[in-house]
Amino acid sequence: MKNKKITTLFLDIGGVLLTNGWDRLARNKAIAYFKMDGEEMNERHHLTFDTFEEGKLTLSDYLKRVVFYEKRKFSEKEFIQFMFQQSTAHNDAIDFFKKLKKKYKLRVIAISNEGRELNAYRIEKFKLHKLFDAFVSSSYVHYRKPDVDIFRMASDISQTSPKHSLYIDDRLMFVEIAQSLGMQGIHYKGLDETKNQLKKFKLAVE
Repeated sequence: MKNKKITTLFLDIGGVLLTNGWDRLARNKAIAYFKMDGEEMNERHHLTFDTFEEGKLTLSDYLKRVVFYEKRKFSEKEFIQFMFQQSTAHNDAIDFFKKLKKKYKLRVIAISNEGRELNAYRIEKFKLHKLFDAFVSSSYVHYRKPDVDIFRMASDISQTSPKHSLYIDDRLMFVEIAQSLGMQGIHYKGLDETKNQLKKFKLAVE
């Protein structure tokens, strides 16, 4: 299968191009900074976060359930600003995939689990529209990984045969799901290792 020409690259965002948007590490920082009950917040988060990522809750509604279910000494605006500040870029990875896209004239499409407001902020802040041709984000399409339908939808949107598609994600299970649909896959374990894996698909940037 690896001798099939890759024409479309599907990329995860958090963990590959950027830090994760709102993971346990970021939440723990918020818990410490705002002096909240971490156990209660994380329990409420796990009960409602999937709904938020599927685009069925606004960020404000999510925060009303998870943070502002009781009176706080800080505002929603302050908390959202803190959330957004936790995102940082892996600029070496972003630059590499831009060069790869240009050299091989690839379509590049994001498949990501992310709430709408955080997703929009990260796209704008890190100028991800300069890399991606489309964003198949969970909050836009109302499916989230590991639902196989988000991968099928991305494939349909790209109008690319799975055998000419390559999916890269830092979560092995999601790569395996893409592979079950006939896509090629790389489990992202860092940029250097991924560059070596890409050579098997005859994709390399000097």
